[in-house]
Amino acid sequence: MSVDTQLQFDREYVTNFSKDANEPEWFLNQRLSSLELVGTKELPKPDKTKIDNWNFSQFSHTVTAVGTELPEQVKGLMSEDDTQNVLALRNGQLAHSKLSAQLEEQGVVFTDFATALKEHSDLVQKYFMKEAVTQDENRLTALHAALLNGGTFIYVPKNVEVELPLQAIYSIGGGAGLFNHVLIVADENSTVTYVENYVSEDNETAVANIIAEVYALQGSTVSFGAVDNFATGVTTYVVRRGHTERDAKILWALGQFNDGNTVSENKTFLVGEGSFTDKKTVTIGTGEQRQNFTSHVVHYGKHTEGLILTHAVMKDSATSIFNGISKIEHGASKSNGVQTERVLMLSEKARGDANPILLIDEDDVTAGHAASVGRIDPLQMFYLMSRGIPKKEAERLVIHGFLAPVVKEMPVDAVKTRLIEVIERKVN
Repeated sequence: MSVDTQLQFDREYVTNFSKDANEPEWFLNQRLSSLELVGTKELPKPDKTKIDNWNFSQFSHTVTAVGTELPEQVKGLMSEDDTQNVLALRNGQLAHSKLSAQLEEQGVVFTDFATALKEHSDLVQKYFMKEAVTQDENRLTALHAALLNGGTFIYVPKNVEVELPLQAIYSIGGGAGLFNHVLIVADENSTVTYVENYVSEDNETAVANIIAEVYALQGSTVSFGAVDNFATGVTTYVVRRGHTERDAKILWALGQFNDGNTVSENKTFLVGEGSFTDKKTVTIGTGEQRQNFTSHVVHYGKHTEGLILTHAVMKDSATSIFNGISKIEHGASKSNGVQTERVLMLSEKARGDANPILLIDEDDVTAGHAASVGRIDPLQMFYLMSRGIPKKEAERLVIHGFLAPVVKEMPVDAVKTRLIEVIERKVN
C-alpha cells in the first residue's frame, strides 16, 4: 500500500486549509516547509517491526462539521460533577470545552490547538516542534506538521498549581485521519495533571498521527496520563516527548490499548540538573495486530533520574516489541537510570520481545535493567483455583494484578474506570 501522500495533498490544498482556518502566517509557512519534506524523508524504522506496508495514506483529512452532540463513549469518560476541566474533540473539531473561572483568572490556558493559534500564537510558536520533536525527523513527523488538524494547548504560569486534572477526549469516525498535536508548557514551579483519551466511533479504515510535547520548566511538575483505545481499522503512530529543566519532573502513566497496528515512542530529555521522569506503561496485544513500543530516557543534567516500567499482556497471534533505552550522556554524573519490562504470554502464537538497553557515557552513575517474558505463574493459578475460583476467572485476576502498577496511577476516576473496562474487554 502506498504511503506517498503528496499526490493527495499538495501546496494548494495545504495553503487553502490553513487560510480557511485563519492560521497565522508562520504556521502556514511551517506547514508548507513540512510538506516539502514528506517526499524526501523515509518512514521511521522501529526496531524489529516492518511498517512499509502499513496504512498511512487511506484517510479523509477534511471532514464535515460534527456538531456538539457527544457520542456515548465520550460522555462516559467525563465526570458527572461540574468540577471537571475538559475538552472534547471529534475528528479534530472542538465539540465541548470547560475551564474553571479560577484557572482562567490565574492565567492558565487550556484550549484546542486551533484557538491557541489565534489567541496565543507567539507562545505556541516559541515551543511548537522546536526541541522535543522536530518536523524533519521522518516522513510521518513531516506529514504531521503539514496536515495537523486537531489537538490541545496548555500553558500553566509560574507558581500556579492546578489542583484538578485537565482532561482531553479525542474521538474519530467516518474514516477521518487524525493529526493531533498536544503542546504542554509548565512554567517555573508550576504543577499540572493532564489526561487524554483516544477512542473510535466506528471501525472504518483510518490513520492516527499523534504528537505530544511536554516542556517542564525549572521546578515544575507535569503528570501526563493517557488511554489509547482506537479500533482495529486505525493505524496509529504516536510520539510523546518531554523536556525537563532544572529540578523539573514529568510523570507518565500510559494505557495503550489500540486494537490496530501501532508504533509508539515515549522519550524524555532530562536536561536540567536534578530533573526526574517516571514512565509507566501497560498494554494488551490481541488478534493479529503488530505493535512496537519504545521508552527512552536521555540524561544530560547531573543528578537526574529516569525510571521506566512496562507491563504487557500478549494474546492470540499478536506481536509486540518493547524497547527500553536509558542513555546517560557524558557529564551527567550522579544520574540514575532504571528500567523494567515484563511481558505475560497467554497464547502459543503470540510473541512479545522485551529489549532493555543501557547506553552509558559517564562513569559516576547508577543504572540497571530487568526484563522477563513468560506465562502466568502456575503456582498463582493453583492457589486461586484451589480456593474454588474457576480457571478463566483466576486468569483474569492475575492479569489485573499484573497491570495494576499503572492502572492505579491514573489520576481521574472516570478514566481509571474506563481503563479497567478496556482491560476487561481485551482480556475476555
